[in-house]
Amino acid sequence: MPPRKIIIDTDPGQDDAVAILLALASPEDIEVLGITCVAGNVPLDLTSKNARIVCELAGKPQVRVFAGCDRPLGRDLVTAEHVHGKTGLDGPDLPDPGMPLQDGHAVEFIIDTLRAEPAGSVTLCPLGPLTNIATAFEKAPDIVAKVQEIVLMGGGYFEGGNITPTAEFNIYVDPQAADIVFRSGVPLVVMPLDVTHKALVTKRRNDAFRALNTPAGIAVAQMTDFFERFDKEKYGSEGAPLHDPCVTAYLIKPELFTGRHINVEIEVTSELTMGMTVADWWRVTDRAPNAMFMGGIDADGFFALLTERLARL
Repeated sequence: MPPRKIIIDTDPGQDDAVAILLALASPEDIEVLGITCVAGNVPLDLTSKNARIVCELAGKPQVRVFAGCDRPLGRDLVTAEHVHGKTGLDGPDLPDPGMPLQDGHAVEFIIDTLRAEPAGSVTLCPLGPLTNIATAFEKAPDIVAKVQEIVLMGGGYFEGGNITPTAEFNIYVDPQAADIVFRSGVPLVVMPLDVTHKALVTKRRNDAFRALNTPAGIAVAQMTDFFERFDKEKYGSEGAPLHDPCVTAYLIKPELFTGRHINVEIEVTSELTMGMTVADWWRVTDRAPNAMFMGGIDADGFFALLTERLARL
């Protein structure tokens, strides 16, 4: 099979960085048409800078990176420096990028690419708030039917939320955008906290990254060394969950994941539960299924894949 064409929509973020590295290390499986950046973990100027830093770390300065929306559709921006540090990529000491941002807006790139490519040939891979994707869908409704699939990191059911008691960060930052995407009719694969909290970077797994003794391997180990402190303190876990690389890993080895095709709706009216992914896991409503909502992961297989691919860079 030819590699799967994707657009990565992202707000790097250490775990976003690892997801991008995994994609760029897997050209036989994934063709990255471009990377679009959104405000999320840190503001847009930093996410668009960090995406280029990661491309250069991977030795892929030819990848096109576009800056997109700098705020949510209808709310003030909430960021996560308390998790990712002031740069969003705290941990390793990485040089500023030499590669430029592309001219033009990320939303226009998404629209133009979906219009130019054959229908059903491009997968969108959002790793952050869904502002860019929703804006593109609202601005150009004709592109919705052309998307092959959306594979995203966001939400939670059994795990609840990580920014409020009920909401996961990516969805909470722009719930209105998430609502547009989840109602769009595009086939959805969702990697919620229920999966990503099982993809923990233990000491043994992080030692394997460091033992690659490559710039990418060492940087990944340093990134997880930095941001695992937050999750260890909060959850009492063995290490940091690698949320976003679950998206990329699914594109390469979907058999690593298990889930259910269910209805998922986004809460957009209650401040108490704003941004909650209301997942009908037990199918207690008659609402039509709209998402493959993942619940399980082969964590050892996931980290074996990640380590093997990072070794290529």
